[in-house]
Amino acid sequence: MTLFRMNTIICGLQWGDEGKGKIVDFLTEEADLVVRGQGGNNAGHTVIAKGKKYVLHLIPSGILWDKQCVIGNGVVMDPVGLCREIESLEAEGVSITPEKLLISDRAHVVLPYHRELDAAREMSLGDKKIGTTKRGIGPTYADKANRIGLRLADFRDPEKAKELISIRLEEANRTLAYFDLPTFETEAVFSEVEKSIERLRPHFANVIPVVHSSWKKGETVLFEGAQGTFLDIDFGTYPFVTSSNTTSGGACTGSGMPPHAIDRVVGVCKAYTTRVGSGPFPAQNDEIAEFFHSRGMEFGATTGRPRRCGWLDTVLIRYAVMVNGVTDLAITILDGLDERETLKICVGYNINGEIHEFPPAERDHWDNIVPVYQEMPGWQESTTECRSYDDLPERARDYLARIEELTGAPVSYVGVGPDREQTIIR
Repeated sequence: MTLFRMNTIICGLQWGDEGKGKIVDFLTEEADLVVRGQGGNNAGHTVIAKGKKYVLHLIPSGILWDKQCVIGNGVVMDPVGLCREIESLEAEGVSITPEKLLISDRAHVVLPYHRELDAAREMSLGDKKIGTTKRGIGPTYADKANRIGLRLADFRDPEKAKELISIRLEEANRTLAYFDLPTFETEAVFSEVEKSIERLRPHFANVIPVVHSSWKKGETVLFEGAQGTFLDIDFGTYPFVTSSNTTSGGACTGSGMPPHAIDRVVGVCKAYTTRVGSGPFPAQNDEIAEFFHSRGMEFGATTGRPRRCGWLDTVLIRYAVMVNGVTDLAITILDGLDERETLKICVGYNINGEIHEFPPAERDHWDNIVPVYQEMPGWQESTTECRSYDDLPERARDYLARIEELTGAPVSYVGVGPDREQTIIR
């Protein structure tokens, strides 16, 4: 199965870290334009391309394959962090020119005080903290919603940018002083980002006509999601979520591409479940976590924190398939289960004696979930050398077939290792 010139959204179906970077990279070959539409440098995509390992935070994975890439209006952009990322990639021989990387001039800017406000918010929550990366993402989106944020276009007029920063700092400094955190001066804030802004200025553009032009010419546009469905501000395990729409709809609002231009949605999930940070995790299992950690697996690409691990939760995936309009499933790290004698799949939630097929909205219900598991035999043989679906052990195929039955979406891609060639197309 190939793209066949289809505009495709790739989104995560769990809590992020599903392997989206690998799938984006794999599908980039047939794409003409790769677009990122939400999130910030709190995201971390690990990609192995041309024999090298890269961890990307803001730049779309298509940059590694000389594709034109766009950072859309829905992304919150840390100019200092982006410059560091560009410098790191260029040191590895990756060419990043204004022609290859365009940044929406409507994207909101993460400023130094946003990071401190992020820390203040976590301090205020005490033992109920969200587990944010403290990169200023939430406060930047909050400023955007409150209509007091700064966009890249504002920095075309330095004096206007300073004026807007000064207005915002009046409130921000009051909050920071309350928590005994550093306060900021307008000139210092501007000076800290000015050099990076100037470095990035050739990349600024009204990217919406670029995206539409590619679509109208019949080119393939690939939309690269960040984080995962259950970190979505509307559909995730609120309040333990990020501050943007991580679902397929966010790709459209974050890029200016209309929904009717999308041909398919590839939903990515691991063959089991992981989560970084705080929040509900019904299928969490300490034995599984120890199994992966002892093998050097499941540490966050952005934070380095060990991920919480558990059995595959199809209650979550079933819901994510609905919300995103998933047409194809990509199951990653199937090989992670190669040694397991017995597998479990969460097929329902027992909440106060009632079986639920979908995740609850009530916060207290998450604390009362008893997972309903189905056991399946493991295959206990390596899948890492498999290059076709039929090459997979019969019990591995049975496991994937059961996922299809429980989620209502077909498995089109299977990852059996980190390398690009370790991706099976069904």
